[in-house]
Amino acid sequence: MGNMFVKKPKITEVDKAILSLKTQRRKLAQYQQQLEAVIDAEKQAAKDLLREKKKDRALLALKKKKLQEDLLKQVDRWLINVEQQLADVELASKQKAVFESLKAGNNAVKAIQSEINLDDVQKLVDDSAEAKAYQDEINAILGEKLSAEDEEEVLAEFKNLEAQITLQDLPKAPSAVQPSEEHEEKLDLPDVPTKTLSISEEITETPERRRVAVMEEPLPA
Repeated sequence: MGNMFVKKPKITEVDKAILSLKTQRRKLAQYQQQLEAVIDAEKQAAKDLLREKKKDRALLALKKKKLQEDLLKQVDRWLINVEQQLADVELASKQKAVFESLKAGNNAVKAIQSEINLDDVQKLVDDSAEAKAYQDEINAILGEKLSAEDEEEVLAEFKNLEAQITLQDLPKAPSAVQPSEEHEEKLDLPDVPTKTLSISEEITETPERRRVAVMEEPLPA
């Protein structure tokens, strides 16, 4: 029941022409095969008749073979013409389909453009510009934009930071070579005494020490 309401595709004259040409091509191809089979058979018959010493009949078979070969050449030409005609019809059909598509697309563009008013487009552009200018004013009032002085400070800080990075990237100067322990000059100094001298140690008295002691004694009053 459902198939009763299916709309059948419309068969055009071009479709009929293409179908007719394809049918003719198939029939000519079949005829070619038949002729080739007859030619092979006549050739084989001529060989067999020659073996049987029947030269007249062998010659007749070759003549029939020649007629079939001429007919096969004619069929080949027909087939070429049918193939060319079929290609032309299919190409023209595709060109028409492309033209119809382009035409439909052009009509669609015109229909869309007819719905757009140039004054409305210009008004939309003006409204967008006004809205942007209004938003810029709001941003300036709210302080979202930097002042000219702030811009200069940011630029100065940027240049300073750029200079620091440039100095850091410069190669470092080689450090002075420290003398190794092997080349250090060793001084021969006496050892530091570690023993504390006792007061009770006996001091050897010399004549010089005795004279100094006498001179240091106080005179009697």
